[in-house]
Amino acid sequence: MKKLILFILSFISLQAQTLRLEPIKYGDMENWVTRNITESAIIGGQHKTIYEVAPKTTIDGNKAYKNLGGSPWANSNAYAKVCGVVKGSTTVSPAQRGGSTVAKCEAKMENVKALGIVNMDVMVAGSIFLGQLFEPVTSTKGAFGKMEMGIPYTKRPKALVYDYEIVMPKDNTRTKSTGFSKQKTLQGRDNAEVYVLLQRRWEDEKGNLYAKRVGTGRERYNKSIPWTRQHELPIHYGDITKESFYKPWMGLLDGDKAYYARNSKGKLVPVHEVGWDDANATPTHVLMMASASCGEPFIGTEGLTLYIDNINFGF
Repeated sequence: MKKLILFILSFISLQAQTLRLEPIKYGDMENWVTRNITESAIIGGQHKTIYEVAPKTTIDGNKAYKNLGGSPWANSNAYAKVCGVVKGSTTVSPAQRGGSTVAKCEAKMENVKALGIVNMDVMVAGSIFLGQLFEPVTSTKGAFGKMEMGIPYTKRPKALVYDYEIVMPKDNTRTKSTGFSKQKTLQGRDNAEVYVLLQRRWEDEKGNLYAKRVGTGRERYNKSIPWTRQHELPIHYGDITKESFYKPWMGLLDGDKAYYARNSKGKLVPVHEVGWDDANATPTHVLMMASASCGEPFIGTEGLTLYIDNINFGF
């Protein structure tokens, strides 16, 4: 009888800890747009396939993409037009894991070579995020200024819940390659990363955007991890700088780390995180990203791959 009572109590405790999941639209990664891009003849005229997380359809031709079907997702794939040369970049694609379609984010080197016109090697880390990328991409300078990061959101979830896998190369170096300077080899293993940030934003009379950080959930992965279901990334509210789990890379985003968003005038401007909000504050926006790198733009380790699927908020 005692064993039965202990079993029942344990079961009740387990049930009490189970989070209620609220799916993020298209976060099951089952629907993808297929885009067929033809690169410029001067660099070979190859046909490239670029993917977007949105209702299933096919888009033929070199056309700038805007989020379709109410999808909140963007990614690091891009239709680029640099010095008049069209190039397609694919670092995020659908793949099969755990019996379903997932997002595969990989770090790889993109090459653009045309004698006498352009000769670029660019390190691109595959990532998916809530927001929008603005095409065509015309340079590698000011990467954050080419995308809008975050979407309106006013709830206070306890965690971000997702399925994932990490494939980590044995290399303990990273490559920095922007296309405008010589490649550099940097010491230290790169990390894959997933984060969710809740902000309370406001705008001043000049159209500048500011925010206070309401909630923070951020993890980095420095080793291979097998397919894992319903991993919970806790969201911590308020100022977390004195907490034992706090790391400097969980800090506020400002200066060259600031992400961008459109103000009320439609202009893309940086969002300055100016402080930590009250732990009971209500957010206005959520930022979420999953990436095959945790460094600055155009730094990564080729072959580092993050698979992610079934992204939900947990309450």
